[in-house]
This record gives sequence, structure tokens and C-alpha cells, in this order.
Amino acid sequence: MALEDYANDMWRCTRCSYCKFVPYMKQDKKEYETVCPSVDEYAFHGYSCSGRLISALAFLEERIDYTDGFLDMIYRCLLDGACDVSCKNQRDMEPLQIMQELRARCVTDGQMLPEHMLHIDGLRKEDNMMLAKKADRDKWAAGLDIRRLGQESAKVLLHVGCRYSFDEDLWPVLTKAAKLLKKAGIDFGIMGTDEVCCGLRPFEMGYRAEALKYAESNTENWKARKVKTVVTLCSDCYQSFNVNYERFKLKPAGVEVLHITQYLERLIKAKKLKLKKEIPVHVTYHDPCHLGRLGEPWIHWEGVERRVTEGLVGLIVHDPPKEFRRGANGVYEAPRDILRAIPGINLTEMERIREYAWCCGAGGGVYEAFPDFAESTATKRIAEAKSTGADAIVTACPWCVRVFKDAIAKNGDSMEVHDIIELVAEATNI
Repeated sequence: MALEDYANDMWRCTRCSYCKFVPYMKQDKKEYETVCPSVDEYAFHGYSCSGRLISALAFLEERIDYTDGFLDMIYRCLLDGACDVSCKNQRDMEPLQIMQELRARCVTDGQMLPEHMLHIDGLRKEDNMMLAKKADRDKWAAGLDIRRLGQESAKVLLHVGCRYSFDEDLWPVLTKAAKLLKKAGIDFGIMGTDEVCCGLRPFEMGYRAEALKYAESNTENWKARKVKTVVTLCSDCYQSFNVNYERFKLKPAGVEVLHITQYLERLIKAKKLKLKKEIPVHVTYHDPCHLGRLGEPWIHWEGVERRVTEGLVGLIVHDPPKEFRRGANGVYEAPRDILRAIPGINLTEMERIREYAWCCGAGGGVYEAFPDFAESTATKRIAEAKSTGADAIVTACPWCVRVFKDAIAKNGDSMEVHDIIELVAEATNI
């Protein structure tokens, strides 16, 4: 769909500001009532979901054109979807898709950020978003005796992802994941230097053609190697494979996509991994946006949208009725079940969790273009984690781990950050 297809939703925005807050029935503490990092950071309505919708409408109606302020408002958005979930508590609208289409329109019209263009140029040359050499993609696996698929087939493919492949500081987590699969007796392979980007980050930056190109490349690789299960370590990749590929009808039939937490939970329940070692640590869990609310399965709908009443806030009906994604069906239980199964772990939840979790700050191209905003968003989440009394924040995405580690290092904080894979590895004596 194009930006024009969402004009009815833009008209229906009543500036109620629900998009800025966690619904009141989910709130316990006023200091954690906000859900949108962008409007929280810049304290101006234009940086909210509602502000972007009414600006998009003015743009469509040619009442405004591209300006530095308009572009700043569009790009200083994490596209984390929290506003979308809060909005849908009141109305059946698609604000997140509108903001995604705004980005795509900017790119089509040549209104790109230089910082994003740098990474897209790197992607086009080296098939990754990390400004790294394609030939170095599997250096992390040196000496680990992990099968590179090449032209071989494999039922289980471990998709590593750009962040883990090229962020050397995170390689120990990656090697532990591979060792866990080996310990469980899983016959798996990796694509090695043939692995390419999942397409999620170019999609969020507005580069739709690049996103679709890599979706087609990945799915062709799966088909050629007769892959039945794709296990991804990164929540970005999970959301891209499970949601975006399905959205654009590119996900092959018969291929199961699992996040590593879902796969580890399955192995633990089957007693192929035994969590024996006690880990006496007080933790809190951070829900990655792309694994949680954005990881909710895509729902296809084809039909007619009709305005049945006139006025600024017209009543819209969908024929047939449309089912909306509201963020509640993401991957929430698997990581929590794993943490509860580890002996000695004391898990205390933060105030904003599950579909109302505060973003880590790494998404939507913000980490690449506005590192100060990313750091501020991460710092606020770390403060919320500390308020639980926990000693460590645990998450299930390398981008979350990276931005949390960056913020803690810069601010001199003592909070520990763990990928959940590390705790599972320790509990199984790896």
C-alpha cells in the first residue's frame, strides 16, 4: 500500500494523545507513563504519532512540502510501534504503517539522510548494514567446526545476522549459541560468507527495494538448501523473516522461523539442554520491540474500506471485517520461561513490559543517524531497570545489548547487560 491509501486514518486522528502514553489501566507509576521515546525526548507534538499523521495528511494535500523540520520529525522516530499499540486501544488505525510509508516516500523523492545512505551504500557493496567486509562475515566461527552450507542442504539453518557477525565484542555470545545447539545434538549449518542482511534495517530507513531484494535472496537460499527451520539470534531478523516476508508474500511455505529463545525453550522442554548450574543473580528482562509487539504475526486482509459518515472523524468500516495486530501476540513467554527455569535467577519485571515496553533506542535508523537520541532512550530504559532493584538487565537482541552497553559505558553505570544466551550457556556449564 502507498501513503495515499492511509488518508482515512490520517483524517480520523483526533489528537487524543493516547499514542504518547501507556494506557492508564496498565500504569502503576506516573514516571513510567510515557511510551513514545520521540515525543518524550523532544517534547513537541510534531514528534508524536499524532503529529506525524496530521503532517502526513498536510503533505498529501500539498499544504506543506519537504522542509528540514518535516524531515527531522520523520526520521527522529524509532519505528518501535509502541504508539501504534496504544492508539489501537482507542481506534482501529494503522499509524505505524503510515510512518513506514512516509519513510519510503522520502526515499522515493530523494529526501534521504546522509548517515543512512552511507549504510545503504555499504549494504549494496557488502550485503550487510555494519560497514564491514562480506568476506569477514564468518570470522567469528573460526575454529568452531561449524558446517558452512555452501550448496549443501540442512534442516536447521542458524541465521547469525549483521550485528552479531561483525560486532566482535558480541562474538562470545554468538559462539555460546552455537555450542548450545551442538550440545543439544542439533545438526545445523550457517550460510557463512554467503549469508546476507535480513532487510529489516533498510526497510525501516525507507529503502523498500533493498529490503525486498534481500528478502528474495534469503528465501531463495532457504529453498535451495531445503531448509525447514530458520533459527535467528537477532530480533530484527526474526521480525523481518516472520512478519515482513509474510507481509509481502515472500515467506516460503513449510519454513518455520524461530527466535533463539523459542528454540532454546523447545530444547529445554525436550530435555536436550539441562539447566543445572545455579546462577544467583537478580535480573529484569527487556522485551526487544522486534521480538515483542513488532514480532506479532502478520495478518493478511483484502477488502474494501468505506467511510460511512462524513465530518472530520468519519466512521470507517471494513468489508470484510479487518483483524488488527495489537502487539499482544509477540514472543513474550519463551524468554521469561527460560529465565524462570534457570536455578538461582530472581526475575523482577519493569513497569513497561510486553507490548508496552520502552524501546532500547537502536531501531528505525536512529542508532545510525542520531546516536545521542539512541543513547538517551537507552539510558531511560536502564534507569527503569535499576528501579526494580535488579543487578542486570537481560534481553534477547544484539542491537539492544549493543546500545545498552554503549550507554552504560558512557554514563559510567554499574548495571550489567546480558543476552539471555549467556545465562543459558552458563546454566548448562558451557
